[in-house]
Amino acid sequence: MFYYLFEYLDKLNFPGAGMFRYISFRSAMALIFSLVISTIIGRRIIEKLQKMQIGEVVRDLGLEGQMKKIGTPTMGGIIIIISIILPVLLFCRLLDIYIILMLITTVWLGCIGFMDDYIKVFRKNKNGLSGRFKIVGQIGLGLIVGLTLYLSPQTVIHENVEIRKNGIITEVEYSPAVKSTQTTIPFLKNNNLDYRSLVSFMPGYRTAATWIVFVIVTIFIVTAVSNGANLTDGLDGLAAGNSAIIGVALGILSYVSSNIKYAAYLNIMYIPGCGELSVFAAAFIGATIGFLWYNAFPAQVFMGDTGSLTLGGIIAVFAIIIHKELLLPILCGIFFAESVSVMLQVCYFKCTKKKYGEGKRIFKMTPLHHHFQKQGNAGIEALIQRPLTAVPESKIVVRFWLIGIILAALAIATLKMR
Repeated sequence: MFYYLFEYLDKLNFPGAGMFRYISFRSAMALIFSLVISTIIGRRIIEKLQKMQIGEVVRDLGLEGQMKKIGTPTMGGIIIIISIILPVLLFCRLLDIYIILMLITTVWLGCIGFMDDYIKVFRKNKNGLSGRFKIVGQIGLGLIVGLTLYLSPQTVIHENVEIRKNGIITEVEYSPAVKSTQTTIPFLKNNNLDYRSLVSFMPGYRTAATWIVFVIVTIFIVTAVSNGANLTDGLDGLAAGNSAIIGVALGILSYVSSNIKYAAYLNIMYIPGCGELSVFAAAFIGATIGFLWYNAFPAQVFMGDTGSLTLGGIIAVFAIIIHKELLLPILCGIFFAESVSVMLQVCYFKCTKKKYGEGKRIFKMTPLHHHFQKQGNAGIEALIQRPLTAVPESKIVVRFWLIGIILAALAIATLKMR
């Protein structure tokens, strides 16, 4: 909104109006505004939730300090969503197709998460929204994102082409704008993955089949990352803090992908227009950090599925848009570990129960963060008992943040390694 206003004022030679042309300036403003908005409205929303008696339903899992969380307001993801949307509306170029997709993602998954929390809190159904409805919603978003990237004339890339003389790279040029289903492979130089290679056995329908595969991959990634963020949201500040760290990395990746000089230097695809996503990333970072003002240990509010599903979906769609989805296992390593721990636990329990008549466990408890909260050798038969003493919640969160920072740095470093 401000972008178009100041663009008009700049034509009238209004002093300072030209600042809004710069992505760096608008990103800084989006970050500041989202921080301010989240801290200001956070208190009012928390008080409103308390008056409505929207408290978290906590099961007694025998974890230290767990029962103290009973009655803590949930659905705080509303704070995050508002703090993202308002700065984006103010400082982004709203006609940019990538910003439109990110706004749709935020509202779409925010609504799904809100319905889930509403059923849990107001209808007293601890299972929340039926799993099949969540999946349908995530599939719907995947279809919207995949088909938009296929059909929109704005969603193009320029492939980098190295020019060599006597085996030495002298310069990097770019091909004309093309529709592409390529994605960057971490660590490997000059070796992108093109989804077309997966349907080489269908030469007559290769283009259509390629985009069908791309849409399926998009649906899978959106579902996996949003559910991973949901599982991670089990300790005060864990999901919000790691999401902020991931947001910083994504903001950097989108900025270098939109700058032809940086893209050439790093030998990655040049994606015109995706620089606006840096402004969105700044709002995302500010909203999640601002939310930590109330969500850090001991939490005054929980984000609930309203926030966790939204954060995961935003991260997934963002990575897909900038063709960096193969970086997600590294960048979202915490989410990935949480999801894998649950899958391994369930599979191992079912297999051992079928084989021995009694189910056994790998971890003391899942998702993974709960494993560290449990006392070792305390009547729980698990393959992994360490740590033997329960780790305080705040220490687990900070350690997971540190791991997240290392993984984010590694994800960015893979560009230079290529």
